[in-house]
Amino acid sequence: MLNRLLRPQSALRAASSLTQKPVSALPRFQTRGLHRVPQLTHDAHFKNNGVSEFLSPEAFDFAWTQYQSLLIDKLNLLTQDTVDADAKPGELLVKYSRRPEMASVFNYASMAHNNHFFFNCLSPTTTQIPEKFSKDIIDTCSSIESLKLDFLATANAMFGPGFVWLAKNLEKEGLMHIFCTYNAGSPYPAAHSRRQPVDMATHSPETPLGNQFAGSMGAHSQNQKSLAPGAVDVQPILCVNTWEHAWMMDYGIGGKAEYLERWWDRINWEVVFDNYNAVSSVKGGRNSANRGRSLSML
Repeated sequence: MLNRLLRPQSALRAASSLTQKPVSALPRFQTRGLHRVPQLTHDAHFKNNGVSEFLSPEAFDFAWTQYQSLLIDKLNLLTQDTVDADAKPGELLVKYSRRPEMASVFNYASMAHNNHFFFNCLSPTTTQIPEKFSKDIIDTCSSIESLKLDFLATANAMFGPGFVWLAKNLEKEGLMHIFCTYNAGSPYPAAHSRRQPVDMATHSPETPLGNQFAGSMGAHSQNQKSLAPGAVDVQPILCVNTWEHAWMMDYGIGGKAEYLERWWDRINWEVVFDNYNAVSSVKGGRNSANRGRSLSML
């Protein structure tokens, strides 16, 4: 058990206040874009109180309000007065996942989507896993504890910024998968060319991986099949943000493991179960990036 796991929220608040920057310190862009920072399920509570025993109000403001605002400002700047001005981030990330010249639009759209997904699956209090969902988890993962251990171990071992996802298999009902996306990589099969399931800085294009060209630009982003070799047809239902700005303010440079432990206790399992039920196992619905309560984007 981690030594600091029971550290009171006041300590998180005190630590984060030392490094907090006001919203005005971030650059603002004068655009007429239509993208907006979305309302979270517990938006007012989080803004006033943070996420109890997980994120202080200052850390929540930095990682959600300020950071999401920056992503949306940049997305508006890039899409202003274009056909993409009112397109949802989930639509843009799929549209431009195979267009290296549109990498900036993809990156900001995908990051806005992923960050929203993460924060919208948070609860201000501990929630119970619905009985039906708990049974499905046990059937595919052997136990809730096994899922937790595998998920947190994967996230803690992830070297570099990104997200770790729990996803539902669209081909085999009941199966679930844990996998990583680095940087602004997307978890959707329709955007598999930019899934970035590995740290591309440590792999050459010739490395025999399942999706070996994920996230690459130039020649390697062309001529992709509808599904990359080894890709699994899945839809995400839960994720955790492993970007340093999400946890360093409250937990310090060595506090990632504690951040992950506390996150697990603040998962909104009702939202995750909604996502699980909303994911279609029918082939006709597999390309949607906007299913479920967490995926109602901007």
